[in-house]
Amino acid sequence: MLHIQHDENPDFLNEYITHLSVVKGLADSTVMGYYQDVRQFLRFCLLNQAGNSRITADMILETEIRDMTIENLKKITLKEIYQYYNFLSRVCENKGKIRCRKGSSLRSFFHYLTTQARLLEHNPTENLEISSPRNPLPKYLNLNESMDLLETKADSENPAEIRDYCILTLFLNCGLRLGELVALNLSSLDMQEEKMRIMGKGSKERIIYLNQACMAALEEYLAIRREIETPEISLFLSNRKKRISRRRVQQIVETSLKEAGLAGRGLSTHKLRHTAATLMYQQGGTDILTLKSILGHESIATTQIYTHLGETAEREAMNNSPLAGTKRKVKT
Repeated sequence: MLHIQHDENPDFLNEYITHLSVVKGLADSTVMGYYQDVRQFLRFCLLNQAGNSRITADMILETEIRDMTIENLKKITLKEIYQYYNFLSRVCENKGKIRCRKGSSLRSFFHYLTTQARLLEHNPTENLEISSPRNPLPKYLNLNESMDLLETKADSENPAEIRDYCILTLFLNCGLRLGELVALNLSSLDMQEEKMRIMGKGSKERIIYLNQACMAALEEYLAIRREIETPEISLFLSNRKKRISRRRVQQIVETSLKEAGLAGRGLSTHKLRHTAATLMYQQGGTDILTLKSILGHESIATTQIYTHLGETAEREAMNNSPLAGTKRKVKT
């Protein structure tokens, strides 16, 4: 649930928040991110338009925007937006990735004001040029490392570790996000049809079909889960018979990585999602559109990172050829 003090905002900002949440159906965390970015920018603009030459972070926090008007918005120029970017870099010490994200928030906000609310005729972000930092290729486990991770729980008869094995199996085979796994309910599963219903970002549902490994892990875990007397509807339970928390799942993964000798490499639950996607694309022969559907990506551009991973693997394979260093001898 969104925790926003609407009486502290001008009407146009509250209407924008409603548009993101209701019309676009974005997740609460995403809406909050857009709101915080836009609010910071509007505070900067009020101070800047009032003639403050040295705006500090404390001044931003103390500035109220509830009385900001459409006339204030009309005064915002591309030059002022670049001044804001200078403030983010110099005063807030925001890195390129954060500045890029805030630029996307401003583009979304002014696009709404000009095309949806029609409160402005001109969009000051139309010619905004902010270079996007190059995203590093995501970290992931190779096939052998994935098997080693599963092996840490494969032989245990401990109910908690049978649960943990099932969690690892779903991460590595289905490419679930952490929040998606934690949100799974018993009703999410259709064991007869061998599929499960996932509630993804923006409350968008998708169906993932279960392979033999997932079915076997789920059947073993469900035999234990059904014996637990609790009104809780969630699939994965904590030791207190409540829905397992995001942090507990992270701890399970961290411990398992350590047991498999894979600690200290910056791996996480999200890296297991990358692992599933990479293995499906590189070794499973899954095409990019199918992979997009499985992962629940809104844009194909997001999924295409895995094609770059494939290119990297292909380049390494060529460089590792035993004939890679062979050259023709030329007489001089």
